[in-house]
Amino acid sequence: MSESKQFTIRRNLFTFLGAKFQIFDANGDFVAVSKQKAFKLKEDIRLYRDEEMKQELLTIKARSIIDFSAAYDVFKSAGGEKIGALKREGFKSMLRDEWVVMDPEDNEIGRLKEDSMGMALLRRFLPIIPQKFSLSDNSGAELATFQTHFNPFVHKMTLTVSPGGGMSNHLVMATGLLLMAIEGRQK
Repeated sequence: MSESKQFTIRRNLFTFLGAKFQIFDANGDFVAVSKQKAFKLKEDIRLYRDEEMKQELLTIKARSIIDFSAAYDVFKSAGGEKIGALKREGFKSMLRDEWVVMDPEDNEIGRLKEDSMGMALLRRFLPIIPQKFSLSDNSGAELATFQTHFNPFVHKMTLTVSPGGGMSNHLVMATGLLLMAIEGRQK
């Protein structure tokens, strides 16, 4: 039986123009870094294997300018192969954040949901309460969890990937990164 994998995604607070995210494994070792460009009409987030940001791993691109029910395509940078997409459920997300996770052909393969309606509503009025999301496949099997942590100085999320999940690890990592970039910006 394999064990779950855990990662920490951390947003650097003092970044000039844009946002920078670092990803670490459970031992605190560097895994990847991401740069979100400022003043872009359409979201364009890049994930790199190295701290110098020379070895690009993934690209996350918004399909449209409007963010309400926006879809974000995820590509492997080497070769430009689309590995999936994430689409925010606009009206549902007003009360409780919810995203559809899709395969490269835009078929639904899972859902990402905030933990509970009651907690989600409470967070709308008390944003210091950390968010928790669960990523499940179409059969309802939990593939990963995403937990933010309250800290007034550092925006941080713990990503726990369940063993034997049937979704690409890159797509799961892109999901966490997108949550930090999009949901974190709304707080």
